[in-house]
Amino acid sequence: MALIKTAVADLLSRIPDRDRDHMFLLGKVQKFAKNDFIFRAGDTSQYVFLLLGGRIKIYQPSTVGKEAILWFCFKGELFGLAEAARGGERVVSAQACDTCEVLCIRQEKFSAFLETHPQTSLIIVQLLACRLRVLSEVVINLISDDVRTRILKMALQLGARCGIPSTHGLCLDIALTHQEIADMIGTTRQTVTTTLGQLEREGLLTIDHHKIHITGSGLLAQV
Repeated sequence: MALIKTAVADLLSRIPDRDRDHMFLLGKVQKFAKNDFIFRAGDTSQYVFLLLGGRIKIYQPSTVGKEAILWFCFKGELFGLAEAARGGERVVSAQACDTCEVLCIRQEKFSAFLETHPQTSLIIVQLLACRLRVLSEVVINLISDDVRTRILKMALQLGARCGIPSTHGLCLDIALTHQEIADMIGTTRQTVTTTLGQLEREGLLTIDHHKIHITGSGLLAQV
């Protein structure tokens, strides 16, 4: 899971202190309540965002009312970068999963910042390359894996990002509904419910207050 950890590493912990201080001077910190949209698909792009606290859901809305959750952003992650590079309208939506604090930087200021801070620019390129690799693997999993395997891979990926030790094994420190899991792996809520029940009976996962615990020793060794 080293790739996952690299792809979502806390940017603020990796860039030089002077670059971090400069970045904060460029933007404005805003707070968003749970379910607030930072931006929606179709919006004109003007800002790049750095998540300082909370959790953001990045998803692709569909014409039939469903969502395809692409990833969750955690503290220290940049998002809204694609349009900063190419311009145009947003193609995904970003929605707060809980109370969030976000640094909002205008695109032109962020681009100028990258031109004069090569070390941070390289780190951001590396992170984006890893994120693209992770999303590519998600697409491959949708094509080649059954639902059971997709759920296990999702648990391992989240375990690498936000897993904390627990009495059960490793707790994914993110509350997920069965519908959100379904939207992440491309299936139905009913199928997720049935499959999670099977995985619990096999001793691989347990669910407690909407949080997944990885309990299988073989799975824990892969995180």
